Amino acid sequence: MLNLFVKSVIFSVIVPGIVGVLIPILIAGEKVTENIYFYLSGSLLLACGLVVYSWCVWDFVSVGKGTPAPIAAPKHLVVRGLYHYSRNPMYIGVLLVIFGWALIYSQSAIIIYELFVIVCFQMFIVFYEEPRLYQIFGRDFKKYRAKVNRWLPNFL
Repeated sequence: MLNLFVKSVIFSVIVPGIVGVLIPILIAGEKVTENIYFYLSGSLLLACGLVVYSWCVWDFVSVGKGTPAPIAAPKHLVVRGLYHYSRNPMYIGVLLVIFGWALIYSQSAIIIYELFVIVCFQMFIVFYEEPRLYQIFGRDFKKYRAKVNRWLPNFL
């Protein structure tokens, strides 16, 4: 399990770290907003996004016996924790982080970047991830897909 955790951390620093942290910071420059409400709201969203992402990684490693990296994907379908409410909480976590940066830096350019990331996530999910999950987990994924929404949390 330690090996899976180390691989997950390495992947998370490289991929979500670049998409959710490095690129927004590069877009923003150095000037943080002077609006305390934007700053505090952004910090809260950023922290929530990191917690959501980390929780999902933990479930991938502990339950799924895999990592967030497609080359070492979970061997078991993860349907517990946040995956009980949404099929893509890990992506939601990254999007919360990006939106947090947009508020912290008060930059509409980061919002435009986030919209681009949403489109990329959606295309990856629809054209690669979900077909692959169906191929691997078959009927179990089909039942899960029918029960849990792709994006918006399903609290029922």
